[in-house]
Amino acid sequence: MKQKYDVVVIGSGPGGLAAAIAAKRAGAHDVLIIERDVELGGILQQCIHNGFGVESLKRDLTGPGYAQRFINEAQALNVEVLLDSMVLEITPERHIIACGKEAGLVELDARAVVLAMGCRERTRAQIRIPGTRPAGVYTAGTAQRWVNIEGYMPGKRFVILGSGDIGMIMARRLTFEGATVERMLEIMPFITGLNRNYVQCLLDFNIPLQLSHTVKRVLGSKRVEAVEAVQVDERWQPIAGTEEIIPCDTLLLSVGLIPENELSRQMGVKIDPLTGGPYVDDGFQTGMPGVFAAGNVVHVYDLVDWVTEAGLIAGRSAAEFALGKRPHPSADEKTCRTKASENVRYVVPQRVNAEALTQRPVKLQLRVLHPIEEPVWVEARNGDDLIARQAERYARPGEMLSLDLPQKAYDAVRRAETLTVNVVRRRA
Repeated sequence: MKQKYDVVVIGSGPGGLAAAIAAKRAGAHDVLIIERDVELGGILQQCIHNGFGVESLKRDLTGPGYAQRFINEAQALNVEVLLDSMVLEITPERHIIACGKEAGLVELDARAVVLAMGCRERTRAQIRIPGTRPAGVYTAGTAQRWVNIEGYMPGKRFVILGSGDIGMIMARRLTFEGATVERMLEIMPFITGLNRNYVQCLLDFNIPLQLSHTVKRVLGSKRVEAVEAVQVDERWQPIAGTEEIIPCDTLLLSVGLIPENELSRQMGVKIDPLTGGPYVDDGFQTGMPGVFAAGNVVHVYDLVDWVTEAGLIAGRSAAEFALGKRPHPSADEKTCRTKASENVRYVVPQRVNAEALTQRPVKLQLRVLHPIEEPVWVEARNGDDLIARQAERYARPGEMLSLDLPQKAYDAVRRAETLTVNVVRRRA
């Protein structure tokens, strides 16, 4: 291994692979991926269902099939790879310490770093479900790996808490394997995953879904024997008299994903409390010079195609920084802040440099707070001035929206200090 690299990418999921490929294409000579697993591809390797690549590749692929296309391209570009190795520390000067079974302790320096560690699942402890602590309570992603890679079935009768995409996909997958999914419970009054997964995974297989319901307690001694479900009010408080015992031997949790940012915090990258990921600019550079972030480590995406798109931007930006073509973020650089406003939970990126609009449109990505099941406008404004607007048929918290700032908005963005982003009903 070399002592110094132009770009080092931490993680080899879709964001990390895309970042490494883009860095190579942009002229970075020495590019390294560090991956803690024994193979490239990240979570894609256990996602054997189709639906990947429809937007970016115009093909309907499985997760492993999608990953392999980018693995092949990275290998063809001579991207170096360090597998089965965990990054222990990254300093603000981009000095990296990692260790692995084969490599041992490794220390190296990078001119630019791309953080692409992905995200992790919330567990029972984090949502504080009362009851006993028997075997048979798993996250949906753990069950997915067991079934799709290890060849184990975690149970026979399931209740799934949460209507995230992994939970809905696993409801269908477990049904294929002969299990019974007794119920899916969702504490919110709407599903939190994609509507297409609701149709293809629940409706098509007659799997019951109860909205505004949660698990009040887990029952069982050595193994889960049942869960007690309960309806909740608008403040998520249990409604007395609505309790129901649902016999089952396994409880799967699909209750949200958390960007994996322990390394980011350790090195001093500032984290947005709303997204759980770093504050980034339009090139996915964090507030720390030479440190970029891409994919689910920034915020949780719906589609792998968008993770890939973010990785391509971050990798190109990292290469430009390593080659001296991209400046450090500084106070005197003309950037404007993006701000979530009416019915918007958060906006990424949090900073936009008007100069970026001389090269390409800048995509803003956002999630809404409440569903609107009628046509809406997605708007970016500077005060009362409309900068950009896009029509959508509806807005749902489980489906990310995007808004392109066009190149012609250069002057307006340059004058702005803050762009407020709104999602409002379209009036006739």
